[in-house]
Amino acid sequence: MDRDTRNAAIAAFWIMLLFGVAAYNLPKVMLAAGSVSGILAGVVVVIFLFGFFAVFWLRSRSQRKNRDK
Repeated sequence: MDRDTRNAAIAAFWIMLLFGVAAYNLPKVMLAAGSVSGILAGVVVVIFLFGFFAVFWLRSRSQRKNRDK
């Protein structure tokens, strides 16, 4: 395993760990938001899912930019 592959694996591990903890606590957050508004609970889920995919999208753009140099 070369240095770039190892760094990518470590970054993916930390991202997945952080989002795993967030996903574990997501039902509690949704119930709290749902007690205020059902729409707010839906917005919380959309933000979580958008954040999950946005982090990996930004990471891939960063890696592509570094590879092109």
